[in-house]
Amino acid sequence: MKDLQQLVRPNIWSLKPYSSARDEFKGEASVYLDANENPLRDNYNRYPDPLQWTLKAKIAEVKGVAAESIFLGNGSDEPIDLVFRIFCEPAVDNVVAMNPTYGMYQVCADINHVEYRKVALNKDFSLNADRILRATDANTKIIFLCSPNNPTGNLLDKKEVEKIITSFDGIVVVDEAYIDFASEGTLMAELDNYPNLIILQTFSKAWGLAAVRLGMAFASPEIIGLFNKVKYPYNVNALTQEFVSKALDNTAQTKAWIDTILKGRSYLVGELSKNKLVEKIYPTDANFVLVKVADAVGIYNKLAEKGIIVRNRNSVAMCGGCLRITVGTEEENRSLITALQHLQ
Repeated sequence: MKDLQQLVRPNIWSLKPYSSARDEFKGEASVYLDANENPLRDNYNRYPDPLQWTLKAKIAEVKGVAAESIFLGNGSDEPIDLVFRIFCEPAVDNVVAMNPTYGMYQVCADINHVEYRKVALNKDFSLNADRILRATDANTKIIFLCSPNNPTGNLLDKKEVEKIITSFDGIVVVDEAYIDFASEGTLMAELDNYPNLIILQTFSKAWGLAAVRLGMAFASPEIIGLFNKVKYPYNVNALTQEFVSKALDNTAQTKAWIDTILKGRSYLVGELSKNKLVEKIYPTDANFVLVKVADAVGIYNKLAEKGIIVRNRNSVAMCGGCLRITVGTEEENRSLITALQHLQ
């Protein structure tokens, strides 16, 4: 890895961040007259902890990392955008990403005026590390990898991922939004070994908190310090912090949900394999299944008419004729299978 200062945009490295009232005073007091808050309301009249230390302490215990290595954002989309803003000089630098993958990487690249280089996966959606590395040059600052990948659902080969991390001298972002549904594959235990690694996870999937909007980024304390430097002062509100904190008190519930979703996934794969409309079911390590069907657009529209919404991925690279189907409740899964049976 290059020296971190070489990778960071010069204006960001020298940036003096905004210092909020809650940054300047830490601890408890009896009288708060520093932040121009309304003193006449209880509970939510005070600004939240800008660095969410209480919540990070709980997450650190669950994830087995230091609180200083955690960044919390408004969904995973916030840290994705911050990576571009911190490391990529607009109209100069570029990023490399596998294709197909999560669409927000390219959206953030376009917003930040950064060249986005797509590298095709193998035909079976596996990762080719050498092909990814060949697409980089002196101005490549970031490589994006998604494992398990969206929309394909497959876990990337860990050796190929580690080859990219150890061979590339820039930042590697590994998005593990769906890792809770995979039996293995997380790189969390390797975080201290790779100073150029950023791991993204989320509370939107396995934890069932998509509406709450809280994403996690794990990296070296130095990289997390840059995230905190650039983020908005109070980017995670108090309601979100409190709600997620309560969820972390009941990890057994989340584990039970994961087990139920995995059983539902097995049911969907088994039943879809019997349907004449289904041409191929791709292996999945996520809470969804990518399915190639006889007429993706037609089937999507007919399901929608019945009030059943899946994701049409027909226009995505390498996913022609494919629908992406999320594992639902037992009743929702049965409704989908029944509707597809009637379309045969």
